[in-house]
Amino acid sequence: MTDGTGTRLRVHVRLFAMQRELAGTRGLDLELPAGARVEDAWTALVERFPVLAPGRAAVRFGVNGAYAPADTELGDGDEVAMIPPVSGGADGGPTGAGEGSLHILELRDQPFDGSILGELGRRLASPDDGAVVGFLGVTRRSPGTPAPGQEAEAARHAGRVVQALSYESHPQMALAILSEIAAEIEERFGVTRLAIVHREGEVPLGEASVAIVACAPHRDAAFEAARYAIDETKARAPIWKAEQFTDGHVWIGEPARESPRND
Repeated sequence: MTDGTGTRLRVHVRLFAMQRELAGTRGLDLELPAGARVEDAWTALVERFPVLAPGRAAVRFGVNGAYAPADTELGDGDEVAMIPPVSGGADGGPTGAGEGSLHILELRDQPFDGSILGELGRRLASPDDGAVVGFLGVTRRSPGTPAPGQEAEAARHAGRVVQALSYESHPQMALAILSEIAAEIEERFGVTRLAIVHREGEVPLGEASVAIVACAPHRDAAFEAARYAIDETKARAPIWKAEQFTDGHVWIGEPARESPRND
């Protein structure tokens, strides 16, 4: 597109969690000069919503569904996701990363309980598997660590118990990250049958928010795979968690890690 001053481009910006609340919108279009980079989109966004400026150090970026550095050059029509601190995943269904692989990667907006571990195990396990390891994450009453910028709100609720959790996600990007995690598990641990199922929406106290199942011939690999799956999901997937109190909420988490852990 062009105007009287030369070539320009238009990008769509998506906002989530605390940024969505501060700006009062889930998304907007920005017009930028040709050659603009992700950081330029952030600068233009802050000009529109100065209240977002203090959060820059904790923000990560996604372009068209994948993490991208701030110096990434943008094209006309790109989607730029502003990723606030995450905490962790559209139902993805089973996917295969290779021959003999089975990955169940899902976001569910309906409740599930401990029986999901048996359900997933039956869907995944083969006659060659001697180990089926499951992990279930549930809502606890004690509060977690507030996300950067949420410290004052957390202090207001100090001493109170959590009533529920509320989850929000970037579904397409979250499922893509979960697929990357599953592929890494195959490479690192040789585990080819894995499930990661994460809730969206409100999860009351004591109910399940995430289920992990890893199937493997030997227990060590299955345990390592399950641990890696939950740790990387919480660190990298664009899934946001708010702790709900009787008179407000606090966003929980840390700046997203954009790549696998190095070990």
